[in-house]
Amino acid sequence: MIRLLTVARAETAALTALFVAALGVTAFVEIADDMTEADGQSFDRQVLGLMRPYADDPGRPWGPWWLKEAAADLTSLGGISVLGLFALIVVLFLLSQRKWLSSLLLVLGLTGGVMLSEGLKAVFERERPPQALQAVETINASFPSGHALLATVFYLSVAVMLTRAFPRRRFKIFVLGVGMVMALLVGLTRIYLGAHWATDVFAGWAVGSAWAMLLWLVAYGVARWQKRRRAPLQDEPSPTADETPGDPTKV
Repeated sequence: MIRLLTVARAETAALTALFVAALGVTAFVEIADDMTEADGQSFDRQVLGLMRPYADDPGRPWGPWWLKEAAADLTSLGGISVLGLFALIVVLFLLSQRKWLSSLLLVLGLTGGVMLSEGLKAVFERERPPQALQAVETINASFPSGHALLATVFYLSVAVMLTRAFPRRRFKIFVLGVGMVMALLVGLTRIYLGAHWATDVFAGWAVGSAWAMLLWLVAYGVARWQKRRRAPLQDEPSPTADETPGDPTKV
């Protein structure tokens, strides 16, 4: 019975990840379509207008001066330099724990995220909000938001890795919540600072979520394949001499 419940939970998690990935792709397609239509462009302009209420100082975002400074600090958490440093730290830790597959997937996830971001920007070539309304310096095209995409991939991937390492349900909910909040904060600061249109950020979240879930599904598939072949489980050292490879108590 315990084994059946474990299998049921694993299959439910896999179906949920597949659903989120499909939902992310569908949402991106819808957002990309709306972006080119009048309604979508009108929505973006309205959101940007709400963030820039001062006619005499169009580059100043809504709120007190310290909010702009805080947003500028938080938005860097989605920059490639900061994420690259965080990823290096996490990968070195995973390698020290002999988590080979997790290390590889994290590197592939962030690298693939950069390629997705730059590739989609090159395809859509959307202009960013007017320079006078931007509170931070920006480069390349606007759609989708690379900060939102990469932050979603990285923080969600790390959160999912932590949920696999710790069995308590409350901890799993906590780390997943932190990962989502980090991705949300980065995306919202891009809108607030005028670096992106709102739909750019929504698209980045959608693609990032889909890519992160696909990486999890790869890890899940590898674990299933190894279990069927009674190989050492994913990211774990080989069984010692006194362990029986087929022992169902070794999970």
